[in-house]
Amino acid sequence: MGNLLGTAGTPRKRLRELLAAGPPLVAPGAYDALSARLVEQAGFDVVYMTGFGTTASLIGRPDVGLLSAAEMIDNATRIVSAVDVPVIADADTGYGNAINVVRTVRAYEQAGVAAIHLEDQVMPKKCGHMSGKAVISREEMVGKISAAAAARRDPDFVLIARTDAAAVHGLDDALGRAKAYADAGADVLFVEAPTSEESIERVATELRGVAPLVFNWAEGGRTPPLPLSRITDLGFSLVLYPIGTLLAATAGIRSLLDVIRRDGTPAAALPGVPTFDEFTTLIGLPEVSELEQRFSGE
Repeated sequence: MGNLLGTAGTPRKRLRELLAAGPPLVAPGAYDALSARLVEQAGFDVVYMTGFGTTASLIGRPDVGLLSAAEMIDNATRIVSAVDVPVIADADTGYGNAINVVRTVRAYEQAGVAAIHLEDQVMPKKCGHMSGKAVISREEMVGKISAAAAARRDPDFVLIARTDAAAVHGLDDALGRAKAYADAGADVLFVEAPTSEESIERVATELRGVAPLVFNWAEGGRTPPLPLSRITDLGFSLVLYPIGTLLAATAGIRSLLDVIRRDGTPAAALPGVPTFDEFTTLIGLPEVSELEQRFSGE
């Protein structure tokens, strides 16, 4: 767990090993440092920083391009510092043109994330499972991916190229874009929001061998919710569950507030939530107590 005095590891190299290992790497979404710690404590090997969840948690608004690069990178920095497993972060469109992408890649590297994904939407973007998206030209995005590949200082830093073109120009265009982005230097390919199992199969078949593939199991989104066994059979390397933690937290908070409004106190809801001591242990109070003793000077 991201201990205060934890030793620096090699999460980027570890992510590459996990992606190459065979079974799909499962990455639940985290929207803040606490949810990231919970993902790690549940035994998952990687954390995904969701842009949808980051936007909702930071400003209480939808994922329609309202956050700046600085706000996203600040959240990524906090998440990375809270866990020891690799963190994959949403980097939206790269926040501008190819030159902006250079700075974005450098900043996410400095934040300590193991990977980012960049998408080919027009800025300001929208969540990949919303309507009304627009995409930049294939040529412009190729330039942005090329800039990202040239900008990274650590060769193990993983670049994921996402295309949202299927909803705008059709799946043929999305597949062509994905291949072009791989040629430009992307390590992993992410075709967003296929809307049928047949489309998912085409993505898996036509991009097999080009690069490892992402399956975005967006809870309640436009993509059919395939079983993990089927996703495995199709050959996807990374499965994102981006907003389940956010939705669960929302449901839990609503439930607690309903009890308080009904009863005047939260007492009836407390049996279903962690105790005070359980929660302080979860977030690392025993480590703090140990360090206080170690550095007390007595």
